[in-house]
Amino acid sequence: MPTSTPPAAATTPQLAAADALMALLRDTTTEPRPDPQLEALTLAVAADLPVLLWGEPGIGKTAALTQLATSLDLPLTTVIASVHEPSDFSGLPIVGDDPAEQGVPMAPPDWAVRLVRAGRGLLFLDELSTAPPAVQAALLRLVLERRIGALQLPPGVRIVAAANPRSSAADGWELSPPLANRFVHLQWAHDHEVVVRGLAGTWPRATLPELDPGKLPEAVDFARRAVCGLLSARPTLVHRLPTTEARRGGPWPSPRSWDMTLNLIAFATAAGSSRDVLSLLVRGTVGDGPGLELLASLDRMDLPDPEDLLADPAAADLPERGDFRQAALDGVVAAVRTRPDKGRWDAAWALLVRALETGAPDLVVVPATTLATLRQEDWDVPAAIEHLAGVVSLSRRADRAAGRVAAKAGR
Repeated sequence: MPTSTPPAAATTPQLAAADALMALLRDTTTEPRPDPQLEALTLAVAADLPVLLWGEPGIGKTAALTQLATSLDLPLTTVIASVHEPSDFSGLPIVGDDPAEQGVPMAPPDWAVRLVRAGRGLLFLDELSTAPPAVQAALLRLVLERRIGALQLPPGVRIVAAANPRSSAADGWELSPPLANRFVHLQWAHDHEVVVRGLAGTWPRATLPELDPGKLPEAVDFARRAVCGLLSARPTLVHRLPTTEARRGGPWPSPRSWDMTLNLIAFATAAGSSRDVLSLLVRGTVGDGPGLELLASLDRMDLPDPEDLLADPAAADLPERGDFRQAALDGVVAAVRTRPDKGRWDAAWALLVRALETGAPDLVVVPATTLATLRQEDWDVPAAIEHLAGVVSLSRRADRAAGRVAAKAGR
């Protein structure tokens, strides 16, 4: 006669104590804390743009996404891309009653059905850099069109992915250029202060940015002027596919990524985000080179209008920062060159005197030298030049001395 197995005993005292200890270890709290990379992530999520976090293993990418989902009250769905087949993202063919009439529908996976039923959520595509090329190709439609088989994900679903650099990924692959160009790439690095404070029980809190309703039209106008202004001056930046495989797997400029950049600038402007946050987002969308050019052009957009400066030089408010002041003065000289006129030429000299009186003297040397070459024969020399003659002369003597030193050193 077989012996019956006794019913499972209740949790032993030892396991109960272990469970209690683990509960205490998991009992952590959050606090508001400035964190540029976390703010950049939440801005991109708010803008409904797919985000890809790059970082070494164990650096906290998954934990950050889990905390983000909790803070935003979004159900988290994690999909390990590398352990799925392409059909898991493109849909499994299901034969119906009459394929000739109804076709063969592509059935979505269960996790996609759950997201649609919930109507909202955070879809986390983990280990993206270990997904083989066939799986990456199947992900294209999911990331861009939010479609899986015949199923359309609802607008309330946000997509965030994570990847390790190929050098530290298990059987890693470079991302294909079409897939890479669909993401905002953020480099995820640890802050030792955040880690120490988090291990002590308090982690930073991820919150959606607070957009100022009164700034929305202004933010959109600013973003459009910034991107369109740069691309009008630098048309080769509209689409530039990198030449190396590694760079093609990161951010690079295309009409698609410039559109994402425009959206991110508008969101960052409406949220009043810092320059550091904007830099992470712009460089993570179109790459370092084009991104830095765009950031520089944003600085120039804040420069005073040369015509306003020429209209009233005595009351001109010149930038305090040296490089901005230099750019403003160069802009004034360029404006006089474009439309030469005795009155405008005199006003430019008056402005250079004001710049000399309120800032570093060396900043007026190049604009003064250039402005002097624009004089026409019937123009009298303005008295303002007397104030600048000493500075220009001293600069020229310094240049000649430096040339002599360089010549002696080359002997």
